[in-house]
Amino acid sequence: MLRQPQWLQGEPIITLLQHPDAIRHFQSLCDACQELALRHHGPSELRLYADGYMHALRRTAVLDHQSQRRLEELIDRWIRDPSSFIGADGDPRTLMEPGRY
Repeated sequence: MLRQPQWLQGEPIITLLQHPDAIRHFQSLCDACQELALRHHGPSELRLYADGYMHALRRTAVLDHQSQRRLEELIDRWIRDPSSFIGADGDPRTLMEPGRY
């Protein structure tokens, strides 16, 4: 389940992303990144995955330019915020393997 990170508290995603497909892609990408993080992939690997996902969206032209730009900005902020990834015990520090990154 997607948890709202600290930088987004009080501001619903729907106000940032107006296009229904952009909202679906945001949710899909966040879910995939959360799964990768649970398997101990680090922030740099999540960024590579997200970059590939966003590149595929650009190539298929599923979203209009403005929706694509907003989605990219939101994903970038979401990945950079450590509060986006919480470990099984509720501690974000336990999600990534210590000392690996």
